[in-house]
Amino acid sequence: MTEAEPITMPTPILMPALSPDQQEGKLARWLVRAGDRVRAGDVIAEIEADRSTMEIEATDDGTLVEILVPAGTLNVRASTPIALLNGVAVRVDGTGPETAGADADPVETGAAVPLAVGDEPASDGAFDHITLREALRDAMAEEMRRDAGVFLIGEQVGEGGGAHKAGQGLIEEFGAGRVLDTPIATQGFAGLAIGAAMAGLRPVVEFMSWSFASQAVDQIVNSAAKTRYRSGGEMSVPVVFRGPDGASSRAAAQHSQCFAAWYAHVPGLKVVAPSTPADAKGLLKAAIRDPDPVLVLESEALYAATGPVPRGEDVLVEIGRARIARPGRDVTIVGYGRAVTTALAAAELLAAEGIDAEVIDLRTLRPLDMATVVYSVERTNRIVTVEEAWPVCSIGSEVCARVAIEAFDHLDAPPAKVAGADVPMPYAANLERLALPDAAAVTAAVKAVLDV
Repeated sequence: MTEAEPITMPTPILMPALSPDQQEGKLARWLVRAGDRVRAGDVIAEIEADRSTMEIEATDDGTLVEILVPAGTLNVRASTPIALLNGVAVRVDGTGPETAGADADPVETGAAVPLAVGDEPASDGAFDHITLREALRDAMAEEMRRDAGVFLIGEQVGEGGGAHKAGQGLIEEFGAGRVLDTPIATQGFAGLAIGAAMAGLRPVVEFMSWSFASQAVDQIVNSAAKTRYRSGGEMSVPVVFRGPDGASSRAAAQHSQCFAAWYAHVPGLKVVAPSTPADAKGLLKAAIRDPDPVLVLESEALYAATGPVPRGEDVLVEIGRARIARPGRDVTIVGYGRAVTTALAAAELLAAEGIDAEVIDLRTLRPLDMATVVYSVERTNRIVTVEEAWPVCSIGSEVCARVAIEAFDHLDAPPAKVAGADVPMPYAANLERLALPDAAAVTAAVKAVLDV
């Protein structure tokens, strides 16, 4: 075997979640056996939870090497490896995957998400290594201790700790008077929170999903966003709307949607989208203290991502300021939310080929920090944007247009954009993967602009 000859390595098949708040279930039965050949999309097993049943599909072509969790096993947690599939080829020299889509994002392999380069929030030098959901919880807890006017409201935020457990433990500390469970009435509790904010309180509204928040668009856009303007600056609405946005794992068309461009379009709103636990905590704390309505778009796939978070109750991340997540000189890659991890993975692949990519994490989508983006493009002369959202009228579209307007003379190639497919999100795992941008797609876009 030569050094560059590819070999196949087993890739794990993971236990899916049945829903955002159903994180474990019974592996009811296997429909295949070890040694069977499967194709991407083949149904290989069934899982059960409560009264629902869901099929598990193979995500790649290959041979089922081993079944790790036998049929009939109860309480199998989501993301637990349940079988091994021999179908992903890698080179012996470790230079990377041979097959498209084989490169996993850092958060999917459990690696830590890095802090900003040269732009970390100030702290006393102490850090906690926690998940993004824990960072959100700590941010809310610290602000609720600091200000008695801060309260959390939403579906299952009390006894359940929230659909994604970002509020776990808060009701035990602050009681049901400040951690309010609501009926399934999104428009109703959004409007209630806006009224409370007008009266001087600082509510934090948790949506189970920003897909569900479409029921509250009238309240967010026509009440929260416009009150300061319509009152001539006499009234403010210090409310935070937060929850999971973007792609999940096999949550299908009604749950895996990124609405960043919807809300960034609206004057009167501020919109943030953290990609690391440190930024999630710092941005949420800044949002709670802000006098205006702030929307926090949390990438659902990043809740379990871990990273260092600086200690300190006054450690904030400034709203409206991007960060350089990785410095470089050859090309600028701009993203937000989970797309930042994709951009960083692409930068690693490019570095192996001698291409030095600079990665910018927007962090805030309204107001956009175009000064940081333009400054980078003035040095690299090329830009590629990456996002999970649909490509039409997206954040990437806005960034590319602004760069063409504000930095045209510095461009050596047209701006390029990598986005999600212009279709509702498929349910099948193999189609879902094809609908989302990956490091290979970003790498190809970078090489295209470098070839101009």
